[in-house]
Amino acid sequence: MSDTAQAPPPTTGGTKGKRRAVPLMLGLVGAALMGGGAFFAVYSGMILAPSSPDARPAPVATDFAHIPVENITVSLTPGSGARFLRFSGQIEVAERSVADMERLQPRFLDLINTYLRAVEVSDLAEPAAIIRLRAQILRRLQVLAGDGHVRDFLITEFVLN
Repeated sequence: MSDTAQAPPPTTGGTKGKRRAVPLMLGLVGAALMGGGAFFAVYSGMILAPSSPDARPAPVATDFAHIPVENITVSLTPGSGARFLRFSGQIEVAERSVADMERLQPRFLDLINTYLRAVEVSDLAEPAAIIRLRAQILRRLQVLAGDGHVRDFLITEFVLN
């Protein structure tokens, strides 16, 4: 036997690196094709398009009216940092109920005034206080007016002075 047996030539690993790059390249090309196809489908209106060319948003309901709540000024406790709460709003009612709800306006004012006087001053200073007040007053107005009459309550002025 001879000591000069031929050893196999060393590999550089070039074919192994090419084998790893092929799936990566196929994935990138596939992603580009799918992205382009999705863009074309949306842009041309094949998907996510309105049902008809002249589709418009739903019409706004017009069967309501607003009853103004005159300015209410509530005196606050002396140690609260504020002396008064100035408050006004609008009661949104069904249009068919406007006359009946206008007759209830003194009761609405009494309800709102009584509720505002019962609220703690520390609660009024919180950032979410106006949302909570609005929901509480709306629920009380709906109970007072009966089902289907009061739709919403809008606070137009809320000033701690």
